[in-house]
Amino acid sequence: MQKKFYTGIDIGTYHVKVVIATPAEKPDLPMHILGTGTAVSKGLRHGYIVDTREALHGIREAIARAESVAHVKLVSARVAMGGVGLEDLRSTGEISLTPSGGMVTNHDIERVIAESEKRASTKLANKSVLHSFPLEYRIDGAKVLGSPVGLQGAKLSADTILITMLAKHRDDTIAAVEMAGVEVEAVMASPIAASLVTLTKAQRTAGVVLANIGSETLTIVVYDNDIPISVKVFPIGGNVITESLALSFQMPLPEAEQAKRGAITGSDISNKKLQTIIDSRMKDMFALINGHLKAIGKSRLLPAGIVITGGGSGIATSVDIAKSILKLPSQVSQIGFLPRSSSVDATWAVAYGLCRWGYGEDLADEGQSLRDVLKGGWDSFKSTLGSFLP
Repeated sequence: MQKKFYTGIDIGTYHVKVVIATPAEKPDLPMHILGTGTAVSKGLRHGYIVDTREALHGIREAIARAESVAHVKLVSARVAMGGVGLEDLRSTGEISLTPSGGMVTNHDIERVIAESEKRASTKLANKSVLHSFPLEYRIDGAKVLGSPVGLQGAKLSADTILITMLAKHRDDTIAAVEMAGVEVEAVMASPIAASLVTLTKAQRTAGVVLANIGSETLTIVVYDNDIPISVKVFPIGGNVITESLALSFQMPLPEAEQAKRGAITGSDISNKKLQTIIDSRMKDMFALINGHLKAIGKSRLLPAGIVITGGGSGIATSVDIAKSILKLPSQVSQIGFLPRSSSVDATWAVAYGLCRWGYGEDLADEGQSLRDVLKGGWDSFKSTLGSFLP
């Protein structure tokens, strides 16, 4: 009998990436990657689909390649949601328990988070809520440390963070994947998916920012006390460096892309001049991150620092520039839960994270899927994945 496998699809502006993986003998061991597939993306702009027909071609090609390597036929998959328009929104919900002091149940947790979404409805026009995470619970106005389930009171309140995106972009992405013949089982915000396999529990608890430098977007997720407290996407990415090199040195874009990656040969342009342009654009990106951390009150207050992933993480000076601008520890991400012999690097973090999520969903308590858990609260999500997250 064929072993169950999980599939993650990451549709980026530059590449479509597909990972097919199957569980190991134990949950805390790395999953076995049966196959990967990648294809050049077309029809996307800043992470969202602008031409479904062109996007469909890249999705089909990446799926076909992954199927060929894994020797399986994909029926369903989990899909990442990203791009400009992905953002967070804070809200508060409050519900009554019983006048005499009711005991908080899991159903009450669902109710109070649903109420927080309802109160934010005026700010959710044309938007879809992907995830709802509780930041703080209160019973009768008193802050609760940890989960309030089992405690008693008259009123339960919750401050939540809602991860949202434009509903049209979400629907367009799902439609494109299903037109390629693969049913979308569930969706997850791309920075959350990447964090499942690039950040440790210690980093998330201490406070950390994960930065994915893509082709046309810079996406960050900030964790504190093991909770995602902010998600932000900036409409800037590695292409800005390529275009700056092309304009500065009057070189074709393909040559500028090679220069960015340090692969250009036979040029009379000095490496110092090239590096000056590259570093300048990288400083611009990390300045945006620094500005966002200041806006949420976390500038220089994340002990685990910044972890850099995505295609831009391959730029040699990225770690030093990040450290200089943010005044935080800095490192390039490495994917956990992988066999040492695996050829999958940090650029596959989103797709592989979706596979880990799918596996975690099957490890969840019977009758409670991670789709519901993610909707209902981060505490439950953490407890479900606790058996195999580091």
